[in-house]
Amino acid sequence: MLPIRATIPTTDEFRALFAAYRRGTDVDVAAVDVALGEEPDPTLLDLLAEPFASVEDVADRLRRAEAYLRERDDRRAVFLTVYARMTGAVGDAIEANFFADDEWVKAYLVAFAERYRRALVAFERREFDALPRAWLLGFAAAVRGEGLVLQDALSGINAHITYDLTYTLRDVGIDPNRGRKRADHDRINAVLARLVAAVQEALVAVYDAAGVAAAEALFDPLDDRLMLLGLEGSREFAWRNAVLLADLPAWLGERYVGWRTHTASTGAAALVLAPRIDAETRSALKEAEDDVLTLTAFHDELERRLPPPVPDE
Repeated sequence: MLPIRATIPTTDEFRALFAAYRRGTDVDVAAVDVALGEEPDPTLLDLLAEPFASVEDVADRLRRAEAYLRERDDRRAVFLTVYARMTGAVGDAIEANFFADDEWVKAYLVAFAERYRRALVAFERREFDALPRAWLLGFAAAVRGEGLVLQDALSGINAHITYDLTYTLRDVGIDPNRGRKRADHDRINAVLARLVAAVQEALVAVYDAAGVAAAEALFDPLDDRLMLLGLEGSREFAWRNAVLLADLPAWLGERYVGWRTHTASTGAAALVLAPRIDAETRSALKEAEDDVLTLTAFHDELERRLPPPVPDE
């Protein structure tokens, strides 16, 4: 059993997230309604109405949803561009026998995607109270188009990993053979880490192609301020939460992990959506996004930079 003291948030980074959480994370629901339109999109809802049934089903429908949103210039496509390829990379690694427990990793991948599907459907149906706050903040910013493409990508990654992964691990279970499952959880880190590097390179390349030489400056304030948004750190956070849920009495684990996960994911969302970027750099980046087909350009650039599915061990 993991000692309780090992999971108490005492770092400066967690305190920064808690401070961001307390500063306020209100959402203008009326503005979101206007941005979404008068009625939920029947095509999107029809595509995502049914729960995911398999790894193949996840890969197919995530890509179709991404293409549909991208064609409509809906910035919710930005995170889907990243997530669909993350899912595909893990699926390819399963096919290559990269994991010790393929069946558990398949269940993990499907359950994880199911958390995202339910969040997107709830948002499209205007069921805002049913959404984790981190997803509501990220989706709302995306449909209003008020941020930058990088912010749309990072807000989705934050909500999905910092919040959803905790409960995905609970859904699929980390026992029995906890050590074996933990090893596969870490192997997924190795698959995703190289893809995240490709995402950053693709974003910088898109901005550079639009004539924004200072694009890399956008990453520094986000990287420096968000410990939990680092891929390995946020996935470790989720694993520790899953251990707490498994090992603590339900009355304690649910309350503590619920507070911890909600606070960290919401605080990180607030930081992602309001980074310290100087006005000149932000204006140049936003102008570049307005002048080019950013969603398609990002999609195409990432496709060109995708790494092989299985990293060298």
